[in-house]
Amino acid sequence: MSPLEHLLNVSPTSVLLLIPTLVILGHIVPWLVDPHGLRSFPGPWLAHFSDLWLGRVARRGQRSHVVHELHEKYGTFVRIAPNHLSIADPAALQIVYAHGNGSLKSNFYDAFVSITRGLFNTRDRTAHTRKRKIISHIFSQKSVLEFEPHVRNYVLSFLQQWDRLCAEGAKSARGHEGEGGWRSRDGRIWLDCLPWFNYLAFDIIGDLAFGSPFGMIAAAKDSAPVAKSQEQALSMYGQDASKCETVAIPAIKILNDRGEYSAAMGVLPPWVRPLVKRYVPWYSRGSEAVKNLAGLAIAAVAKRLASPAYRADVLSKLQQGKDEDGNPMGREELTAEALTQLIAGSDTTSNSSCAITYYVASNPEVQKKLQNELDEALQGEDDPASSFDAVKNLPYLNAVIDEGLRLHSTSGIGLPRIVPEGGMKIGDHFFEQGTVLSVPSYTIHRDVEVWGNDASVFRPERWFERDSEAMQRTFNPFSYGPRACVGRNLASLELLIIISSVFRRFDIALEYPDKQLEISEGFLRKPLKCPVGLKRRLT
Repeated sequence: MSPLEHLLNVSPTSVLLLIPTLVILGHIVPWLVDPHGLRSFPGPWLAHFSDLWLGRVARRGQRSHVVHELHEKYGTFVRIAPNHLSIADPAALQIVYAHGNGSLKSNFYDAFVSITRGLFNTRDRTAHTRKRKIISHIFSQKSVLEFEPHVRNYVLSFLQQWDRLCAEGAKSARGHEGEGGWRSRDGRIWLDCLPWFNYLAFDIIGDLAFGSPFGMIAAAKDSAPVAKSQEQALSMYGQDASKCETVAIPAIKILNDRGEYSAAMGVLPPWVRPLVKRYVPWYSRGSEAVKNLAGLAIAAVAKRLASPAYRADVLSKLQQGKDEDGNPMGREELTAEALTQLIAGSDTTSNSSCAITYYVASNPEVQKKLQNELDEALQGEDDPASSFDAVKNLPYLNAVIDEGLRLHSTSGIGLPRIVPEGGMKIGDHFFEQGTVLSVPSYTIHRDVEVWGNDASVFRPERWFERDSEAMQRTFNPFSYGPRACVGRNLASLELLIIISSVFRRFDIALEYPDKQLEISEGFLRKPLKCPVGLKRRLT
């Protein structure tokens, strides 16, 4: 009798006993063999044997904070999975993520693939080099400046909406409650600013990536069209987009769900992912969010490409891009890159704008100092939406933004990299090929040796007082090295215009001054809400 026949003849009871035995052996044996030499490093007991510890932490949405507490307990090196070491050392940034070191992205990034692999989730070095060659010029400083009129246009619409609410609230001295949850009290309009920053970021990136906004600012509503059939929309590449059937979805919510799902799925072993996607409801809903977000990009690209008119936006530049063999992107690749820009461009801008607003509003002295700088630099400027040239070199504004990005990093988790052939040495430790290493931005941004004993405090003045070289080496809001965020220039332009425009025009107070900003973390750390009070300034 063959081994297969023996297996088929095993009783159900034996199978039930065999499965847990295999699972246990599958975790114990690798720990005993210790192929990557990580057994001596401290960390949670379960993390030494299984990826499930990190999966549970990621699922709860507090990964950066939990890993930070582990570093405070254990020190620089913490084992967070059987083959994953977190290293809280600023010097490790230049080693783990350096140009030319040969390290690759881990299978964590496979969980972020939907239409096809894009620049963000491509793991192959050759494919990444090709994609970056096509895309990087789009986000050069020169190209980004072409996008500035679009950015300022939506910032102006955003300010006009807040102006309108302030005017409506001022009509009633006794207070007033308005549609959308805002209310007037004590001479201010009180609202949650997070949804508004989401509307602004989505409309900006919708215009830049797809040629038209989603209309969220005007409607004050989270709604965007998604293709009912992705196959149908992809097949209509460059044709009449009116024939593509769409339905409205809450795009911001789905984007959040997608980020949480992919970040939690990515830390699980590849063989587990299909099982949890099928049998665990939370992961099933996340999988649907991935599909819906892809459908949004497919519908938007189909609509944009149906119009032959050229405009200075990301999609037009993506179409013009060619690799070293002169080949342009195919339709799926083009759509995947547009989706990447939608996800990265909306989430980073809205999260950062909200967090910076929270920190400035929670520090009245900082807000006053910032407003004095803006008033002096922009006196005589009639346009409420600041120009990039007018604010790009304002020292305190830049310090405020950098301090906000330090405490609320665009991505706080340590992005995982695989040690290449030949190994890698960090400090006194040598790591074998295949070991997964990461450097958590959340933790190194709170390193007291770099930032001072008040590293957990929002204080922009530190950027003028401390060792600027050490701070710049440690500052990592957009990652580091050849796979750093390609859209950094655009994000910086947007934040300079948004933060300067908002605080020049409004005095902002926190509704609950003693309450910390609530955060949930998927791939990015996202505020859950930020209730503030607005009052028009007299400038």
